This record gives sequence, structure tokens and C-alpha cells, in this order.
Amino acid sequence: MTDPTATPPIKYRKNGLTRGVTEELAESMKHGWADTERHELEPIPQAAHTARRRAELSAAYPGELLVVPAGNPKVRANDSDYAFRPSSDYVYLTGDLSQDAVLVLEPTDGGGHLAVAYLRGRSSVDNGEFWLDNHGELWDGRRNSLTENERLLGLPCRDVRTLTADLAASTAPVRVLRRHDAGVESALEGRTSAERDAEFEVHLSGLRLVKDEFEIAELRFACEATARGFEDVVRVLGTDSPTPERLIEGTFFVRARLEGNDIGYGTIAAAGPHATTLHWVRNDGQARPGDLLLLDAGVETNRLYTADVTRTIPVSGRFGELQRKVYDAVFDAQEAGIAAVRPGADFRDFHHAAQRRLAEHLTSWGLFGDLSADKVYELGLHRRFTLAGTGHMLGLDVHDCAHSRTEEHVDGPLKAGMVLTVEPGIYFQENDLTVPEEYRGIGVRIEDDILVTENGNENLSAGLPRRSDEVEAWLADLRA
Repeated sequence: MTDPTATPPIKYRKNGLTRGVTEELAESMKHGWADTERHELEPIPQAAHTARRRAELSAAYPGELLVVPAGNPKVRANDSDYAFRPSSDYVYLTGDLSQDAVLVLEPTDGGGHLAVAYLRGRSSVDNGEFWLDNHGELWDGRRNSLTENERLLGLPCRDVRTLTADLAASTAPVRVLRRHDAGVESALEGRTSAERDAEFEVHLSGLRLVKDEFEIAELRFACEATARGFEDVVRVLGTDSPTPERLIEGTFFVRARLEGNDIGYGTIAAAGPHATTLHWVRNDGQARPGDLLLLDAGVETNRLYTADVTRTIPVSGRFGELQRKVYDAVFDAQEAGIAAVRPGADFRDFHHAAQRRLAEHLTSWGLFGDLSADKVYELGLHRRFTLAGTGHMLGLDVHDCAHSRTEEHVDGPLKAGMVLTVEPGIYFQENDLTVPEEYRGIGVRIEDDILVTENGNENLSAGLPRRSDEVEAWLADLRA
């Protein structure tokens, strides 16, 4: 019988410079290594929260086998992978960031579930895996032992190579989070249904709608680090010569890697008319004096919670008259949107408040002829220039809880502990002949991350100025 924990034969690179090893070298590499097992580990800070979250999930699916994979590395090119980022639901339930890992909730005879994390353990010294395999520890870095992970995560851990056999041994009905690990889905083939798994994904997403104190602290730090990244960008912006958008992007990325895990999403460093493209991530242009720079960026913390903040900055340090007019209209709309964020309000209220205010400004500028602002809003004509919704949930994903039940999300009420963005914008396309020429190519967005509190809301990203005169003073201070 094949041992499921046995390490497969070492695979050598096709055109590698070496072929095999001598017996003497292989024997030498087995010995002389100090014991690095860590025995005094404390649970990770969120361990109590992840245990509570797993208990809530267990209560929702009595008697069912629940499988939540972290996912596998994705190939970037040939044998080079993208930096690995585990699935958000796996992170939410375990706090673990390992690749190829799987959380399994096994139903127990007495009710409830036994939660087990299936992980890769230390790579073997005895068979040379740790130095011969290009994913061994001398190549990719030391991994925690299963015992270490049990101490850190606060739940039993097993070798992931036993997962297939353990899944096969269970006769319980199964639900699996799909699209993250093809091997897991193959091992469960014929035992799951697309409908049941889709409902499982919806439920997992809905668990994350209300943030606990650990998550709020992470988002608060993400916003603070993001503010420092914006300050870094201001310091590299040239006032008398163009600044490449990619220098802006790279400058923010340094801050994200210095204080967190990564950027939470592709940085939008959109200067001049590029700011009228909602998701401008090519970042191949120049921010010139006289331009507006729309910077939409967020630091992702080391525990994978992301900020999502936008500021529109006059590169030269001061807004032009028309730029200020558009900017102040967006600021006014954002103020209206933020004021509508409170517990018990409909989720869409902040969107309607901000969009109605934008419609009023656009109408007052004569862009819709004799139509009233009410009629413009009723017909949605303002959306030619505002384009997108005014915000979204925020958390482990930049568009968090995207698969949750609509009636609990966009059609539901706000609850204390929810975190969302408020990000109205006006975008006048360069080729839009329906607006006066001087408006064309101006794009403005202001975005902040708002926590719903028991009595109203808190702006987690308030460390960055928003009002036009405050933005100008901020730029002057940083450049001084």
C-alpha cells in the first residue's frame, strides 16, 4: 500500500546544470543540521476570533463535511509563480497564510465539528527534499512544523498529503469552496453539487459582513500606513517637471511592502486625462505640473486586510479655478454620502445621497439644459459623468463580501462593525462633446474608509486631508 505521506521522487529541472548527486554528498546533507523546532510559541493574535468564526460556521451546517482550501500558487511564466495570497475565506477562518493548505470541518458524532488544518510540514532532510526540490526549504524558506502550527493557529494540524485519504474516509455530505484548489475538487468529485457549493460560498462571504475588533484594528492600521504612502508620493511629485506614473506607483508600493504584505489591489496612479478612466492601472503616463493626479491605493496588512483610499492632488500644489470647482463638488457629495452612513440606514442610502448631490452640481453647471436636478437624477443622466457606484464593503478583499446574500448586503441595513468606502467621482472624458471643452479630461474622485459605529460612523482614513484648501496646505507642508 502506498504511503500517502511519502515524498515523491525529486524532479530535476530539464535543462539544469546538475544531474543527481553522489552517495557521499547525499549522506553528508543528511547530517549536521541544528534542531530549529520552536517550543515557546504563543497563539496568533486572532486565534480566539478564528475559533469563534469556525464555531459559527459549524452551527450553520450540522452533520456536513466542510472544506475550505487556501489555494495553490499561480504560474506567472514558465517556472516562475506569482506571489502567493491565500483565499480570504481560509484566512478568515484560520489566520494562516500557507499555500496548498486546506481547512476541513469534520462532523462529530456528538454534534458540531472537529476543525483540522491540513498543511505542508517541514521538508525532509532524510530524502534530500529540503535542498534538492526547488520548493524545498533551502529554496523557498523554512516552514513551520505541524506542531508549531498547532500552537500558532490553535487547532489540530495534519499533513496535507493525508487529505485525500481522510476525505474519502468520511461519509458525510460535503460542501467545498470552489475555484481555489483543483486537486481538492478532484478528490471530492461526485460528492458535491454546484448548487450546494454556491450556497456555501455565499454563506462564507456573509460571515465577514460585520467586522470584529481585531479586523477593525487591522483596517485602522492599513489606513494609517496608506496615509504614509500618500505622503511618500507627494514628496516625489515634481512641481516643475513631469513625474512618471510608474514612479508614483512604485513609491507607494515601497510603503506597502515596508509596513504590510503588499498593495491590496493594483495602484491607480492616474494623471491628467487618465483620471477619467476608473481603473487606470497601466500607469505609463506622466503627472505634469498643472495636472490633477488621481491616486487610488491601499496598503494590505501582514494579516491581509486592505485599505482603499483615493485622493485627487493638484501636482503643482494648487487647484486651478475649474479644477477646484469640480473637486469641491465631489467633496460636497462625499460629505453627504458619509453623513448617511449610520446603523439602521439602508446600505444604498449613502450612494443615493452622494449621487443626488452630484446631480445637483452637474445640473447647476448647465450640462442638462432646462432639466431639473430631480429629473436628471430620476433619469440617471448624471451617470454619464459619475459612472460608478459610490462605494463597497471593505475588509480582507478590497470589494469585500462580494458573494454575500444581496438582501443582507446592498439591499439590507447597515450594522455597527461594517466597513465600507464612500468614493463619489466626476469624470469628464477627453472626447465628450456634450461638455464645454475646458471640462474635458478632468477626473476627480475622493474615497475614504468608513466604519459604521453604534452611534454613526468613523472615518478610518481621516488622517489624509480632503477639503481643497486642506489638501493644498498639506502639499505645501510636505514639500517644505
